[in-house]
Amino acid sequence: MTSLRYQRGVTYIEVMVATVLIALTLVPALDALSPGMQGSALHRQHAEVHYALSGKMEMLLAEPFDNLDAAAITAGSWTTPTSYSDVFSPEITRNVYIWRYDVDDADLDGDVMTGGEDDLLWVRVALADDSQSLQTLLAR
Repeated sequence: MTSLRYQRGVTYIEVMVATVLIALTLVPALDALSPGMQGSALHRQHAEVHYALSGKMEMLLAEPFDNLDAAAITAGSWTTPTSYSDVFSPEITRNVYIWRYDVDDADLDGDVMTGGEDDLLWVRVALADDSQSLQTLLAR
């Protein structure tokens, strides 16, 4: 009967040991979640940029070919942003490059950006810092 009296509850020492063990294992577990949280923020930012560039590209593909060709001629170079460039948000500036594409290399210089065709345009949408971009060819 005396042995039952000693096992009625949890001692203060046992509670303290359990608390310390939980605290020691909780810190590394929370640290393990940190890269995942940082990665999701980075992925969200990357996705926002991708959709901003994709949206601009879709808008350009819906434009009449002659308007895009006129913007390319006005820009004067394939490295000069056209009038279609804009600021999507304070963090995202979209530069649009349009130029006639030399698919057949009729001028024999090996450069696809010189001597371009009248019916084929190279269209590129890029961030201002050039870290991400989308490009395509557009035929009349």
